[in-house]
Parts: sequence; structure tokens; C-alpha cells
Amino acid sequence: MKRLVLASGSPRRKELLEQMNLHFDIIVSGFEEHLSLSVPPAELVKQLAYGKANDVYANQLERVVIGADTVVTLDRNVLGKPESREHARQMLRALSGRTHIVYSGVAILSHDKKVEFHEATEVTFWELTDEEIETYLNTGESFDKAGGYGIQGFGAAFVKRIHGDYYSVVGLPIARTLRELKAFGIVPEIQH
Repeated sequence: MKRLVLASGSPRRKELLEQMNLHFDIIVSGFEEHLSLSVPPAELVKQLAYGKANDVYANQLERVVIGADTVVTLDRNVLGKPESREHARQMLRALSGRTHIVYSGVAILSHDKKVEFHEATEVTFWELTDEEIETYLNTGESFDKAGGYGIQGFGAAFVKRIHGDYYSVVGLPIARTLRELKAFGIVPEIQH
């Protein structure tokens, strides 16, 4: 079986692949992310995922490399990762009581195949008080996550409902990813 490489340092993506009993190595991509506002979010996340995967694949030609990227959009504006506490506060206030869309893109590369796809999930937040926002900012969870929150952590308390793939909001649409990996000869190792 071909060896899988995750081109990401994301602990959440690592955890999702481990949950599925996939064996893989991690090589963090050096690809420079640029959020182009002229590219639709669905295309943007696929481009960023491909850039990360391709950067690592260049030195791993005998392996299957997976790259992923996630962005949050509100009113068609892309929200990246917050640059400061104040920026995270602004993002959370903007998301309060509203529905936003989370896009996750995935690229899988090998010497004979390339697959790119994205998933879009609607997330609706409860109305947030200033106290809730400040308490959340104190957790430190905001600062490395698109949109300034993590649905798999304390940010779950903000989510009124989702429509779509929960795992896509976490950072990797795992069911679709597993289906696509099967075509590359990579399947979970099920233990009896």
C-alpha cells in the first residue's frame, strides 16, 4: 500500500485521519497562503489545498499527499485567521446571531492521479454577549482558526445549528476524503 502524507500541521486534521485508522506521516507545507478576494471561496480553498499538497509532493513523488484548507465566509467576505485579539473579537461579533458558510478544500496528489474537491457547510451562531466573547477569547482558541472559532472546542457553545458536514467545519470533510483516498489505494486499517 502507498504511504500517505498529510501536508498540514493542523492537530485537528491529524486527529481526524488517526480516528479513521489511517497510517500517515506529517510534512508541514511551506506554501505561502494568500487569501485572494477575487477568487470565489470554493475555488480559493481548493487552490490553497492544492498549493500545500503540491509543495510537499515535489519531494515525495512515490507517496500520496493530501493538503487541505478551510475558510469562513460572511456576506461573501472571507474571514481568515484573526491577526490579534481585537480582530478575533470583531469576527465573533460579526458572526453573532448570523449564518456563515465554512468552506473546506482538499487536494490529493500522487504520481498518476490528482483529485480536488470542496465542501460548504452553513453554520448559524446564537446571539453572543460581550461576556461570552471575552470568555472565549481568554481560552486562546480563536487565534489559529479561520473565523476566530473552533467548532470542536469551546466554540461549540456558539453554534445554534449547522447544515452540511460537521467535519468540514473542523477542517477536513473526512467521509468524502476517505472515499477519494480509496481510488489511490489508501483505506483505513480496521482492527478486529
